Order: sequence, then C-alpha cells, then structure tokens
Amino acid sequence: METTPGLRERKKAETRQAIHKATLRLAVERGLDHVTVEDIVEAANISRRTFSNYFGSKEDALLYGEEQRIRDMVRAVRERPAEESGWQALRGAVREMLRDVGEPDREWAVRTTLTRRHPSLLARQLANHAALERELVQAISDRDGQAEPGADLKARIMAAAFLVALRIATHIWIEEQEARPLSQIMEQALDEVARPFH
Repeated sequence: METTPGLRERKKAETRQAIHKATLRLAVERGLDHVTVEDIVEAANISRRTFSNYFGSKEDALLYGEEQRIRDMVRAVRERPAEESGWQALRGAVREMLRDVGEPDREWAVRTTLTRRHPSLLARQLANHAALERELVQAISDRDGQAEPGADLKARIMAAAFLVALRIATHIWIEEQEARPLSQIMEQALDEVARPFH
C-alpha cells in the first residue's frame, strides 16, 4: 500500500517528461509557432485532457525541464552544509547538480537556443530567472543572516552575479558548440565574479 503514492508520482513525472520531450522535438522540427497542443497530444500519445491536467500551454510544456532545474537548484542551495557561506553554497550546489545529472545534453542546448529566439519563451524565461534570483537571495539571507548592515544588498548582488555567470557560461558553451564541458566554463565564469564574495 505504501508504494502506491510513490508509483503514482513517478508515473506523473514520466508523463510530464514525455509531454515535455514531445513538445521540444516538435518545436525543434517545426518552430514553436507551427506547433499546436493537438500536435503535442498526438506525438505524446495522450488525450487533450491529459495535456491540460499537466500543462496550461505549449510554452509551459517546453520550459518544464528548466523550471524543474530551478526548483532543484534552490533546494540544493538550501541543503548545503550550514558552515558554508552563501557563495560557497551556491557554487557547491551547481557542482553537485552537474555531478548528479552529468553535463547537459544537446537537447538542453537546443531548448536554450530556442528560448533566446522566441519572444514568448524569452519573456517566460526572464520571469523564471527573476523568481530564481529572489529564491536564491532568500536562501543566502537565511544562511548568512541579516545581522550586519548591507547584508540584503550583498545577498542580492551575490545571487545576481551567480546567475549572470551561469548565463554567460551557458551562452559561451552553446556558441562554442559544446567544445568544452559546461562545468569547466561555469567554474571559470564563477571564478571571475567570485572575488568580492570570498
């Protein structure tokens, strides 16, 4: 009996992932403007109602993977050892995530490129990144405390600098057509912005 909820959640996660992958494949093949929810439903071999149970739009389905990573990133920062500073926790979390899931694949690069080209996706991605930044500021503040003057400003600058470094590293990785591991470029970018946070 105890395994039923776990199995149900796993099935839901698999369905979400299948819809996401079908949406991504169709968007790459046809361009997002030429993909309908009906196309996705057919490609994922599900009903229209099932799609609606999981996603509100094709944009939701396409960006599902990125939004999962955002939640994972915040959780990873919060779960880092208490003795780490905010900056150490941020870097440790990104290293841990790359170690656990491995280097991103071509699919991730394609999705990132797609979002850079499509206005509705770009707007949604910017909103996602703003939400991530707010959550990271809170995680840093919870870890480093707010006792000292300017702590909130420092947490905001730290979170923003961290995310900018990751974004620039990702763009370089895509521009170089994945010639070097993303983790290597990220470490280099984070080193460049790390100096004020040591």
